[in-house]
Amino acid sequence: MEILDTAEHLFETQGFDNTSTNDILNEIGIARGTLYYHFKSKEEILDAIISRLTRQLLEKAKKLIEKKNVPLSQQLTLIMLKLNVSCGNFNHKILEQVHKPQNALMHQKIQAHLLSELTPLISTLIKEGIAQGIYQTDYPEEVAEMLFLYANTIFDDLTEHSEEEKQKKTAAFVFNLERLLKMEQGSIKTSVDSIFQNIENDT
Repeated sequence: MEILDTAEHLFETQGFDNTSTNDILNEIGIARGTLYYHFKSKEEILDAIISRLTRQLLEKAKKLIEKKNVPLSQQLTLIMLKLNVSCGNFNHKILEQVHKPQNALMHQKIQAHLLSELTPLISTLIKEGIAQGIYQTDYPEEVAEMLFLYANTIFDDLTEHSEEEKQKKTAAFVFNLERLLKMEQGSIKTSVDSIFQNIENDT
């Protein structure tokens, strides 16, 4: 939809707070009534953009889950890395802007959408691991939520950290993942390290 494409471009370049509905109208060249026929406010436009983006991101998650030849622990880590809103793998300009102060609301809404939609997918992987005897936890949904929130904190802007900081964050994530799922210490280090090596090669 042209309204969403135009608004997304303006939010990306000017920031959400610095973009008015008049800016959107002038950029497209449509009447105010036409805009309000589809969206009652600028906030509704933002919600529609966020929904469109998160749908795209969740499709990536589902494709990763469908790769049954990938070990479960590697799938978990891949999903959380690939769907981090700061991760460069998205190649989407608006996602590169979400950490700017003027786009704080966009960042918050993307995170909230992903948390609500992604937690059940992560939980499904954890339950599968429990069934296979790989993981142990009485709280798969809560662990899924914690893993998502934790990963989106420690992997924020990962490429901007020094090599020492990245290694420390990686080690902390692996350690806590193994503790949460009661896995043998060091059991997933090789698979997780390979993921980070691929990320380094792509940056």
